[in-house]
Amino acid sequence: MEIENNRLKPNILVTGTPGVGKSTLGKLLSEHIEGLQYVDVGLLINQKKLYKQWNQEFNVPEFDQDMVCDELEEAMQTGGMIIDFHTSSFFPERWFDLVVLLRTNNTVLYDRLKARGYEEKKITENIECEILDVSKDEVESSYKQNIIMELNNEEVPQLEQNILQIIEYLKQWKQLLLQKQQQQQIQ
Repeated sequence: MEIENNRLKPNILVTGTPGVGKSTLGKLLSEHIEGLQYVDVGLLINQKKLYKQWNQEFNVPEFDQDMVCDELEEAMQTGGMIIDFHTSSFFPERWFDLVVLLRTNNTVLYDRLKARGYEEKKITENIECEILDVSKDEVESSYKQNIIMELNNEEVPQLEQNILQIIEYLKQWKQLLLQKQQQQQIQ
């Protein structure tokens, strides 16, 4: 792990196929770690109308990547953000100190998406994305390996363990930040 920026608080990306538990994990992290703000990018896109077209087939906005990045840029420079979104490759790599890729087995994923009221076509597409490692491939091609944390997220005990593992990572990040600051003071 290496700190390559001057932020005093880390930025975390929580990503994965819809239904893997990104929102639940992100919200819980923001409650457990003082100074971190949770942002659901999907809600942000809808609230701020960060899209130019609507996809009728899947009934979702086709978001504008530049509009999303412009909206988040200032907050990301400051730090302390937990960003939750199902796709990740368009975010600048420099924004994140930790990228959490959540995974879930297909049976659990199917049940979660069905409970949300997703149509069968949308469920099938999302399960295929999970089977084909679409999110994993996207993360691994967009971010440095040493900041990627791949976690299974199927049951409450796993969720609790995931939060503890992320908190431990952030403690190490903070220690490195303090060391970096001390070195800068010496120079």
